[in-house]
Amino acid sequence: MSRPRQDVVPLLAAAKVWALVAAQSFGGPAGQIAVMQRVLVDDRRWIGRGRFLHALNFCTLLPGPEAQQLATYIGWLLGGVRGGLVAGWLFVLPGAVAMFALSAVYVAFGTTTVVSALFAGVAPAVLAIVASAVLRVGSRSLNNPLLIGFAVASFVALALFRAPFPLIVLGAGLAGLVGGRLRPDLFAAGGHGREDPDAPAPLISDDALHGAKFSWSRAAGILAGGLVIWALPIIALGLAFGGDSIFVEQGKFFSGTAVVTFGGAYAVLAYIAQRAVYTYGWLAPGEMVKGLAMAETTPGPLIQVVQFVAFMGAYRNPGSLNPWVGAVIAACLVTWVTYVPCFLWIFLGAPSVEALRGNERLGAALAAITAAVVGVIANLAVFFAVHTLFGRVDDGRRYRFVRLDVPDWATVSPRALGVGAVAFYLFARKWSVLSTIGLCALVGSAIHLLAAQ
Repeated sequence: MSRPRQDVVPLLAAAKVWALVAAQSFGGPAGQIAVMQRVLVDDRRWIGRGRFLHALNFCTLLPGPEAQQLATYIGWLLGGVRGGLVAGWLFVLPGAVAMFALSAVYVAFGTTTVVSALFAGVAPAVLAIVASAVLRVGSRSLNNPLLIGFAVASFVALALFRAPFPLIVLGAGLAGLVGGRLRPDLFAAGGHGREDPDAPAPLISDDALHGAKFSWSRAAGILAGGLVIWALPIIALGLAFGGDSIFVEQGKFFSGTAVVTFGGAYAVLAYIAQRAVYTYGWLAPGEMVKGLAMAETTPGPLIQVVQFVAFMGAYRNPGSLNPWVGAVIAACLVTWVTYVPCFLWIFLGAPSVEALRGNERLGAALAAITAAVVGVIANLAVFFAVHTLFGRVDDGRRYRFVRLDVPDWATVSPRALGVGAVAFYLFARKWSVLSTIGLCALVGSAIHLLAAQ
């Protein structure tokens, strides 16, 4: 058997293109995937549209940001493991650097009038973004009463009982596996589209792309090596600062969320917000909205908001360290444990992609998880709405077996309502995320500054 070709595209040339893709990767996974398709399929013609969609459908089955994993997968096809590492990390780094800078600015100047005015316009716009995501994902995936029931059940479990997000994902997946055997017609899972027969042929044939046959020894080696690389920083920080330090706490928590991040960043953010605010006290309730606003305006995956959460948590609880040093260490650690699993899933599963895509039971589980994710995102929208539109909120008021965030209706903000309505209208008119946030920031800032006079 001939040896796989490691560099179908020279690594330096590929790195330049991936840097270009990363610099344009705004607007969430849909926009990021569109940029990759335009640059790699239409312009460079390094990969055919069918192979591109094939890889994309595989990435939707995985936990984690699908756009970053798609970049890693295509990088692997073009240049083996080295190509996948370069593509995946270049896709992340611009956003990570930008989020680090914005987090530092927020800590240093977040209470100033100008920064407060900017967030007064941006926060309602983010609320509109999340609400639009509920409608978009729901209209695409809730095509029968059973799947609607999954969405409602997940919303109730998270909003009223604060059930752990991993439990919701696991329950939906198991129900999908069983339901797919009994009524497969109710769990039909669609892909991302079909190949356009009129699309230009790629300059690189499928046979020339990197490939590797599945073997248990290879899989065991990748799994063992990946787990060690994943856990090593947490172990090192635990030895240096103690097993009860905030770094170990954050490392373990965000490693866990990386395993269950099905359905995109909006889904897991509801769980992260709940734990970061109420369990660990890393953030104030309204700060999660501000962190997501930063992630929406920077390139790369939206899940990069976890860097802001870690930064703020360690800055406020640095232990024996200087707060800025603790914040920097935490931001780097959480970025590491969030994305290393993404590389592990791709390098481990790519040789078996055909078998995974053809598995109907797995498709049924994915359909059930996607339906449950709609309810999770709806819960996130409600959480953001309560803490954005109202000045005072009674967090976690208990009513028998449930806990609710109860707003003081007398403190509703007409400004936030107005800016949010403008943002929702602009999205309905097909404005981009950046344009919408930019205009809302200007409008909200102007109103805030005038009111402060």
